[in-house]
Amino acid sequence: MNSIKHNKIIILGSGPAGYTAGIYASRANLNPILITGNNPGGQLMNTNEIENWPGDIEKISGSGLMNRMYQHAKQLNTKVISDNITEVNFTKKPFYLKGEKYQYTTDAVIIATGATPRYLGLESEKLFKGKGVSTCAVCDGFFYKNQEVAVVGGGNTAIEETLYLSNFVQKVHLIHRRMQFSAEKILLDRLEKKIKSKKIITYFNSTVTQILGDFNGVTHVLIQNKNNQLTKTLKIKVSGLFIAIGYIPNTNVFKNELKMKNGYIEVKQGIHGNYTETSIPGIFAAGDVIDHVYKQAITSSASGCMAALDSERYINSLV
Repeated sequence: MNSIKHNKIIILGSGPAGYTAGIYASRANLNPILITGNNPGGQLMNTNEIENWPGDIEKISGSGLMNRMYQHAKQLNTKVISDNITEVNFTKKPFYLKGEKYQYTTDAVIIATGATPRYLGLESEKLFKGKGVSTCAVCDGFFYKNQEVAVVGGGNTAIEETLYLSNFVQKVHLIHRRMQFSAEKILLDRLEKKIKSKKIITYFNSTVTQILGDFNGVTHVLIQNKNNQLTKTLKIKVSGLFIAIGYIPNTNVFKNELKMKNGYIEVKQGIHGNYTETSIPGIFAAGDVIDHVYKQAITSSASGCMAALDSERYINSLV
């Protein structure tokens, strides 16, 4: 396996956080290497249209936005390498990273490897991914204005997405596999009001078994409802299915190296700078690997900027 020469800073991940970190690190003359990982562009590559990116009045595609970020980083001389890191050693300096293609050493690392949405695991789900099946109501919900949609889940994210969608869709079918929601009471109180207004219909003890559609996208979902030991199948007409059953942060390779909580990397935060530093000085994290609340492209980009500024300060302190 070949080795890449030692570098001041390596950025892991090629989503909004990673590319933004590359742009800012390049402008600081740190000559960063950005390693793409196995999913170049991140989750936005599965988003058909974006209309909440500041400054872009016209709708843009997720892939289009990520390509622009890639071009911007490259123009500023960020070295982008197609590789996937499988092993790291942060216990000694310089830090060591082993990829599927190359080995690397570096003075600082920005981890921006993102998170992967949990899916139901259905074959039909794969077929309609991006064509009616979504994991982000804020990203895609507006395109279903005055239509009927379904949401799967019972936690905070599912209830928040259901409430958000209910503001402009005709009706939301909320499908949960248990008999009770696990969301916070304040959200459940808001949900109850919407249920009374018949904007939201709930299905407890129910699971989606199949997603149906045509070349235009999703048309129906089949759900299996278990009640009093009786099982019945319902066919619900919807134009979109939003899956809100959680995310899996892409942090497994770092689990024995950094302090984490529920798989998310812990950072210092606070009001005195160094916001994105992890439990090891010189290792920084940004984007969805540290955030299970906001999950927006703009917030990921912002934290990527912060990580680059924090790493610049750290590298300058080594001189």
